[in-house]
Amino acid sequence: MQREIQVICGAVKIPDLHVFLKTISAIAAENEVTIQGMNADLIAGERHLHFAVGKALRAIAAGNNVAKDPGIEIMRYAAGERQIERSFSIGLHEGENNVVFVLLGKKDNVFLAFSRLMQLLKEKSCSELLAYSDLKRKGILSLFNITDEEIEASGEEYIPEIVIERVALADFLK
Repeated sequence: MQREIQVICGAVKIPDLHVFLKTISAIAAENEVTIQGMNADLIAGERHLHFAVGKALRAIAAGNNVAKDPGIEIMRYAAGERQIERSFSIGLHEGENNVVFVLLGKKDNVFLAFSRLMQLLKEKSCSELLAYSDLKRKGILSLFNITDEEIEASGEEYIPEIVIERVALADFLK
């Protein structure tokens, strides 16, 4: 089966997270696709997202995935976490969100789901929304447990690289 991967970025206000996630799940089920939403403010660049998606898909293909759901596996890698429960920290929250959605499935189905998702959010450029910035710094340092010593040793400009290292080591770090 040819599998399509699509990424959508935007802004959305979520008054009730449970209701919003049910809506996303319904769109995914109706179109037979996987949809995973994440907090774009905790993504340290497009490379971080693409690396995490690639790691998750390779783990699934090899049968080494931790999560049964491909979306959760993507989120687990994006958060650099071995534990599924802790990976939810990179997920969406109530209130204003900068979001990134990763869609997986057959091309036509992904297109239909993409169209439905676009009705829920205000689209923003992924390259701008995902780019690492000082506004993301505090949240990313906290999520990925990046220490001052690591930053001092490598340099401030290498924070996105440290995040990618955490993603790479997600299966090994406890």
